[in-house]
Amino acid sequence: MKKSRYINGIGAVTAQGIWRTDFFTESQPLQQAVNAAQQPSYRELISPAMARRMSRGIKMGIYAAQQALDEAQIDIPDAIITGTGLGCSEDSEKFLRNILDNDEEFLTPTAFIQSTHNTVAAQIALRLGCKGYNFTYVNRSVSFESALLDASMQLQDAEATDILVGGVDEVSDHTFRLLQLVGHIKPSDVHETIHDSNSPGANYAESATFFTLSQQKTAYSYCEVQDINLQNKLSQGDLAAFTKEFLERNGLHAGDIDALVLGYNGDKEFDGWYDIFECIFPSIPSIYYKHLIGQCDTSSAFAVATAAKLIREQIIPAIIQRNQVTLDRPLRNVLLYNQFRGEDHSLVLLRSC
Repeated sequence: MKKSRYINGIGAVTAQGIWRTDFFTESQPLQQAVNAAQQPSYRELISPAMARRMSRGIKMGIYAAQQALDEAQIDIPDAIITGTGLGCSEDSEKFLRNILDNDEEFLTPTAFIQSTHNTVAAQIALRLGCKGYNFTYVNRSVSFESALLDASMQLQDAEATDILVGGVDEVSDHTFRLLQLVGHIKPSDVHETIHDSNSPGANYAESATFFTLSQQKTAYSYCEVQDINLQNKLSQGDLAAFTKEFLERNGLHAGDIDALVLGYNGDKEFDGWYDIFECIFPSIPSIYYKHLIGQCDTSSAFAVATAAKLIREQIIPAIIQRNQVTLDRPLRNVLLYNQFRGEDHSLVLLRSC
């Protein structure tokens, strides 16, 4: 028997600030090629001495994780599972610069220790005193979905009851200059939102988004994670069949989906995938979110947060609705689709609870 998996808490640190009740009413579309997160005060969670040694990614992860735990009223989760595309790239660059500057001698190990991809999950566990399952996925733009799939399997197999799962990526100067050179990021002198984008590349940003995923439904549950599916390679002609198979294994048809949450990022060379996907589901609301939080390898985590909030509140803010369709029924089944540059396709199905 398939067990339920409820989202009971959400936390985030983004270019629009932290996760909050009025997040969408206070947000503005991004127009810069690279966008840093609005950093909250970490003083209540991390001592100043420790914070000075931590990269932004670690601090953002700790803050977002604690937000999610507080909302779900959980002190220590049974497991911590994260996803990241580039890890703590700021510390990685710092360590490599030290190697060059010091002729590979007299290196302090701190930057190297902090640069490993599992550092965020490890630091969260150390702070909480969590000694349970701890794993980090580094699978490019499906890193978060991989973490979410693992968490779902842990709950299904009764290996855990409450799991902290999230995705985090940070901005680092050298790495992002390289991504600009290869065309993944828009040039610095281009100022376009996703809505008016006419150029290749995306507006990138750093973010951390965490959830508490639990077997038990509570009074503050957002929704239920129904299913996740990943596909690395897929042709545009096979997208409809890929989606239909996913829906059928969940006992659904295209007409049963009440809204779409899509990963449009303003890259005109690859956003056509979402146009094709929308055609499979005519006459339902289409929602986007990367115009507010930017593109990164784990930005799809925020898509889950967006969909969960819509399902619980049954309201679609105008700033995130891409089309003009008005739905005359409750938001029960919401389907999320994301891909990056024509690869790493993911489907996530959320259902009201």
